[in-house]
Amino acid sequence: MRKEILLKLEEIHVNYDGLKALNGASLELDEGEIIVLMGPNGAGKSTILKALFGLSPVESGNIYWHENKIIPKPNEMVERGIAYVPQGRQVFKSLNVLENLEVGGFLIENKTLLKERIESVLDVFPDLKQKLKQSAKNLSGGQQQMLAIARGLITDPKVLLLDEPTLGLSPKIVKEVFKKIKEINQRNKTAIVIVEHNLKSVLEIADRVYVLDKGAVIKKESSKSMLDSNMFEDVFLN
Repeated sequence: MRKEILLKLEEIHVNYDGLKALNGASLELDEGEIIVLMGPNGAGKSTILKALFGLSPVESGNIYWHENKIIPKPNEMVERGIAYVPQGRQVFKSLNVLENLEVGGFLIENKTLLKERIESVLDVFPDLKQKLKQSAKNLSGGQQQMLAIARGLITDPKVLLLDEPTLGLSPKIVKEVFKKIKEINQRNKTAIVIVEHNLKSVLEIADRVYVLDKGAVIKKESSKSMLDSNMFEDVFLN
């Protein structure tokens, strides 16, 4: 029995100054699953995340949330239960760890609820619990990425959009990040869309794969079939 479709993109077109970033891309995200977006540099992977979150203007095509057509706007997407973590370990380096987490819960007016959410997130990222008063700029690269993901989880999202969460991290930290992503998925039933270049590692935690090229989806596969056939070795990524 198929789970509920949370998000759906239908024939999405996005242009940047006359350059076609998405050319009729379509995908579906089911409840509680992890999907991976693969493809060469400039294929449109990150643009899909931005279009979903309302950061890229959609020229044509439709986006659905729980089968209802929507026009994404970042603040409204957060309220719907969608969190976006951009690439580049984007934390507020002038703030400490706790303050970064509090920023992630800016829409939560109930202070008791915010405290509970922070405590829940720290259960997933216990290393951050020991560094709450430490400036984010003094964290390691891996810790900054963990903090960026943790901040996105404060609203207890139904969907988490991750843009290259392991970019620039050591193999050991990459493994830890993917372990945490899978834990989030299983613990909270959070559906996750990942743009990632560490192919084999991300396929081991994912359910399905969309391969993009020139702004369009050219292949849809289960992650298991991609791993079993080594098809991912033919996909050129960033």
